[in-house]
Amino acid sequence: MIRSIPRRSVLTSLVVLPTALMLAACSDSTEEAKAETSKPADAATPAAPAVNAPKPAGTVDMAKLLEAGALPEKSLGKEDAPVTIVEYASMTCPHCAHFHETTLPELKTRYIDTGKVRLILREFPFDPRAEAGFMLARCSNDNYFAMVDVLFKQQRNWAAAENARDALLQISKLAGFSQESFEACLTDQKLLDEVRAVRERGAKDFGVDSTPTFFIDGGRYPGALSIAELSAIIDPLLS
Repeated sequence: MIRSIPRRSVLTSLVVLPTALMLAACSDSTEEAKAETSKPADAATPAAPAVNAPKPAGTVDMAKLLEAGALPEKSLGKEDAPVTIVEYASMTCPHCAHFHETTLPELKTRYIDTGKVRLILREFPFDPRAEAGFMLARCSNDNYFAMVDVLFKQQRNWAAAENARDALLQISKLAGFSQESFEACLTDQKLLDEVRAVRERGAKDFGVDSTPTFFIDGGRYPGALSIAELSAIIDPLLS
């Protein structure tokens, strides 16, 4: 069951959350969070050994999955790429940050930049800090992925900070925000409602309950997939 997040200003929530937030930011279940935390991190090696394709945890109708939602899609790659990957992520999830730092660059080089894969990133925040991160990325307009990248790389500096507001403000200023535009973004109730709507749709319609969760060719794959696992799934779809 997905936790409901209080309907209050994200901006005022950034200085009151416990730092234990980082331990549960990838899952709604404490046991799931422990299981994910206990998994060894994928080594950031340039050439991963071949592996068998992981089995999906479930399936969805890809046509329904790709229908327009509350917010415009943010994607990398050609719209007519033969394979589309939909990723649900949370900005405060360490496993999401690990994927974006270590696996996504290789995925881009091998598949996205070569026109084989389109990656759609959808918001699935588990807490107000994750909501704030996604809102700032959305307010960055054409710099959405650049902002996501910076926030994931500096995740420990703001997601676990006692005062996440000040930490996010400093990062945002480097990205071109003023204090006024920063506060305007994080007090935009319409944007907050839309980010939450993306999350609720993912949970209700597609069974997302942890992050990251990937959908590839109708299969649902929870967990931070390695490039070898992704290749094992993608390559047969390209043949």
